[in-house]
Amino acid sequence: MKRNSILKISTLALLFGVGVIYLFNASWLAPKPEGKPTLISHRGVYQTYNRDNLSPEECTATRIYRPQHTYLENTIISMEAAFAHGADIVEIDIHPTTDGEFAVFHDWTLDCRTEGAGVTREHSLADLKKLDIGYGYTFDGGITFPFRGQGIGLLPSLQEVLKRFPGKQFLINIKSNDPTEAEKLDSYLRQHQLPIDSRLMVYGGDRPIDRLRELRPDALAFSRESAKRCALGYLLVGWSGYTPQACRNSIVMAPNTWHWAFWGWPNRFIDRISRSGSFVIVLDYRGDKNGLTAIYQPEDLNYLPENYNGVIWVEKIEVIGPHLQAGR
Repeated sequence: MKRNSILKISTLALLFGVGVIYLFNASWLAPKPEGKPTLISHRGVYQTYNRDNLSPEECTATRIYRPQHTYLENTIISMEAAFAHGADIVEIDIHPTTDGEFAVFHDWTLDCRTEGAGVTREHSLADLKKLDIGYGYTFDGGITFPFRGQGIGLLPSLQEVLKRFPGKQFLINIKSNDPTEAEKLDSYLRQHQLPIDSRLMVYGGDRPIDRLRELRPDALAFSRESAKRCALGYLLVGWSGYTPQACRNSIVMAPNTWHWAFWGWPNRFIDRISRSGSFVIVLDYRGDKNGLTAIYQPEDLNYLPENYNGVIWVEKIEVIGPHLQAGR
């Protein structure tokens, strides 16, 4: 066979292969997304704060904006408000306590939000419940403390939360990178026969999440590292329709700077991920040091694909929930 003929055949074969891959991953040939987005309310309805030049060690309770409501994060009443405003999932933070419980509280230490001191997990739940979790909040540099005295007894246990909202969905944040914490959580949930009528959803450090996946393969669990493994794995093999293991039973992060890497973006990609038991969360990377940006205001929704029905991470559910319910 002549060299030119071989070249022509090779070129045609290559073009055919590229065409097949394109059609196999064509978003416009995928099923049209149906249904509404899933809203994750971060910490429930809470006091948002100024993130400009925020350092990891800084007390965010001293950076809140002028309060527009009286809700405090990670409390039963803030979760009730979040669900009432349209949240499908509420994100909460947990710490094991010295008396075998799990406290629902964000900070690693007590010094910022409460009148207490020390590492949160080095206290009993009974002692934590005596604290005023609204003690440290100020919007005017310490001139006033609008929630001081109003947060006593509002810190709940994990079982109190899950029993108060049977059938509701929570995304639980493990605050350490200790794999034994996953074992403690698994044992705790089995002991109390929780969660009730809802899927266990957990995120946190890579080590506890890997351990939790071993203990509960059906749980939706992810970490920053597993999100990276998912993105890179899909970049390599997603063209074939195969969904990497790291993308299964997970929340798959899709920052807008990575959309070029997601074969079949958006409709085909979202359809494949949903068939793997996972959710897609689209994030808007603004190119600043605050990294991935969540949703505060309705205009922040403008970057979403048309008919998007994946996950939206929401900071102000009291604004975004009613806006979406009214039809954006």
